[in-house]
Amino acid sequence: MSRPAPLLVIEDDPDLGPLLVSALQRDWAVRLVRDGESGLALGRSGDWAAIVLDRRLPGLDGVEVVRGLRAAGVATPVLMLTALAAVADRIDGLDAGADDYLVKPFDVDELAARLRALSRVHGAAETLHYIGDWEFRPESRLINSPYEGRKVLTATETELLLLLVRHRDETLSRERILREVFPAGDSVGTVDTYVHYLRRKTERDIVTTVRGRGYRLGQP
Repeated sequence: MSRPAPLLVIEDDPDLGPLLVSALQRDWAVRLVRDGESGLALGRSGDWAAIVLDRRLPGLDGVEVVRGLRAAGVATPVLMLTALAAVADRIDGLDAGADDYLVKPFDVDELAARLRALSRVHGAAETLHYIGDWEFRPESRLINSPYEGRKVLTATETELLLLLVRHRDETLSRERILREVFPAGDSVGTVDTYVHYLRRKTERDIVTTVRGRGYRLGQP
């Protein structure tokens, strides 16, 4: 019989935390911590199959925790819990590096199903794309630098780069990129911002600007 996969739960609610442990320990080896600093320190170990992360925490909040994990190169799937239902709050969490979002109150069975789905995707065989000397793994949102090791991309950065990879011989207009990658209501300036983010994490030649036409995959 296989051992249950390790699951880190970062939740400060004195009622919800133990409830999650009780409900999830049938399928997972659950470790509960109650503050952002402890969660970030444990999460950086990289020994977790998944992480359940509350949005509002004492000390570091959930967005800061997931951002710290991705900056440390941790690609463990993160499901964020929040009482904040606004679209902007969900986008903040996802852009920081969360893989999924669940708004409180929620059904524990749905949480368990989402965790199973995240672990399946994370554990599946990954697609590898080469961009010059860089190795891009979209399923885990990793890009390996030939100089500095791996970098973790946000979900939006990954979608943008993957779109360019899939059309590597084409120049895509900012309007098309906006339509295919970003939520309705964003402006084309958002595309320029995320191209800047990608270049800052990798190098400028990862994306080529075609003046007056848009962007295309570069040849770093």
